[in-house]
Amino acid sequence: MLTIALLVLLLALLLGGVGLAVEALRWMLIIAVVLLLVSAVTGWWGRVKRRPADTPDEPLP
Repeated sequence: MLTIALLVLLLALLLGGVGLAVEALRWMLIIAVVLLLVSAVTGWWGRVKRRPADTPDEPLP
C-alpha cells in the first residue's frame, strides 16, 4: 500500500512539474510577443517623428 502511495505521489509531482514548466514557457512567449510589438511600434513612431512631413524622401541636387 505504501508503494502505491509513493508512486502516486511521485507521478503527481512529475506531472505538476511538467505543467508548471509548460505554463512558464507560455507566459515567457506571451511576454516576448508583447515586447516585440512594443519595440516595433516604438521604432516606427520614432522614425515617423524624426522625419518632417514636408521634406522629400530624396535629397535635392
